[in-house]
Amino acid sequence: MLRNVEIKKYLIVMGAIGLAGTVAGAFFSLSCALLVFITAALLMGCSLIFTRWRYREIARLSGYLRQIIAGDEALDVRDNHEGELSILKNDIYKVTLMLSEQKALLARDKLALTEAISDISHQMKTPLTSMMVMTDLLSDDQLSPEKRREFIRNIRVQLERLEWLVSSLLKLSKIDAGTARFKKEPVAVKKLIQKALEPLSIPIDVRQQTIQIEGEEQVSFLGDFNWTAEALLNIFKNCVEHTPDGGKIAVSFSENTLFTEIVIADNGEGIAREDLPNIFKRFYKGKNAAEGSIGIGLAMAYSIITSQNGDLEVKSAKGEGTQFRIKFYKQVV
Repeated sequence: MLRNVEIKKYLIVMGAIGLAGTVAGAFFSLSCALLVFITAALLMGCSLIFTRWRYREIARLSGYLRQIIAGDEALDVRDNHEGELSILKNDIYKVTLMLSEQKALLARDKLALTEAISDISHQMKTPLTSMMVMTDLLSDDQLSPEKRREFIRNIRVQLERLEWLVSSLLKLSKIDAGTARFKKEPVAVKKLIQKALEPLSIPIDVRQQTIQIEGEEQVSFLGDFNWTAEALLNIFKNCVEHTPDGGKIAVSFSENTLFTEIVIADNGEGIAREDLPNIFKRFYKGKNAAEGSIGIGLAMAYSIITSQNGDLEVKSAKGEGTQFRIKFYKQVV
């Protein structure tokens, strides 16, 4: 403490004032000078004791900060007494908790990123390996024209699959990072459904499936037309893949004062009970997943809908079809 220049200056000033007071008191009487000297000495002593106590408290705080830097965040220095140091202690504790929570979140994000990279690598490894094998076979001069065309067709299918996977992952990464810009414009639900069904018109015709749409023309909600069409496309694609030839997909939509609702139901094979809690997780493939399924379509649909103040629920039973219920709320409560 005494090595501090400020403390030295403080003691010199206090000593000079005490000495000046003692000299001035001596002009009146010896008793007065003695009283001034004792008072000055007591004041200086009390001041030194208080300063020493504050130094000890500051040293404790410094030690706590060093422990935090070393990774030890278990020490609790909360102090409910009034005072500057108590307020400082509480503030340090709050900052420590905040930093600890951020550290835990970063650790979870790092783990999730590692798992996502592992899943992506696994999904890309299969088509890449297949294409490498077929490319080696294509280099054989004795390969028949029929097999050559077959391999080229298969390579094209695998490339389209990879292109869709990369495109979907880029969209999901934008949503996760908060850089995807969702417009808030009036979206006519009937036009939205028609837009989402356009890319599936050929598979629906080939499988002779029936699409039944019910709802009033004026039903709408505030959202992004293109992003929401992408979400519905993935839901419709799931329904088409899991509905048998000649099956039926029913779509209904309505609006009330609280939300706009879209219900998509099929009479397909349904989803197993144990798969339902995981159906919107990325890269999750249930027992009845279609051949070549990556397990990202429904996850992307869920992210797009929930990012627009919406909610997506699924109800299904084995052999009884599947129902997707989408709600776009009008206000955030």
